Amino acid sequence: MPLPIENVDTDQIIPARFLKAVERKGFGDNLFRDWRYLDGETPNPEFVMNKPEYSGSILVAGKNFGSGSSREHAAWAIYDGGFKVVVSSFFADIFKGNALNNGLLPVQVTPEFLEEILESIENDNKAKFTVTLENQTFTNDTTGNSIEFEINPYKKTCLLNGYDDIDYLVNMKDEIEAYEQK
Repeated sequence: MPLPIENVDTDQIIPARFLKAVERKGFGDNLFRDWRYLDGETPNPEFVMNKPEYSGSILVAGKNFGSGSSREHAAWAIYDGGFKVVVSSFFADIFKGNALNNGLLPVQVTPEFLEEILESIENDNKAKFTVTLENQTFTNDTTGNSIEFEINPYKKTCLLNGYDDIDYLVNMKDEIEAYEQK
């Protein structure tokens, strides 16, 4: 799903008026709400998420994605909206951390590679991409070009195993008990 808009902040991702809930459910309905709907209810036919020719679990965003306030709800909304990966040439640090903490993989690529990705989508709205977390690579299947991305090793382990911070510790229970025995 291409969203080649720069400086998308968390209030554009999930407007503040929808932050009343404390559970992670239902935020996808209001993802990019002010862009997705005209007059608050009618789908905006010009917004990419309302165009039937686009689908997928990778959101390809412009530079400086997730800036603004540190609301975790932005990551919740994107994940609940069906996206598993967000690609940009730059992420705000707090957004990046919130994304990783909530099962959403932020893949930072070079500005040139981001342009290539967006061009591939423009040329073919069914363009395919492969994200391999194990090898930390993002591949443009159209061109065959691939780029490596960085991720904190701890967060990589959590994403690969579906762990949150508590699950990670529970999984290490035997090692923790063995250490305590010493």
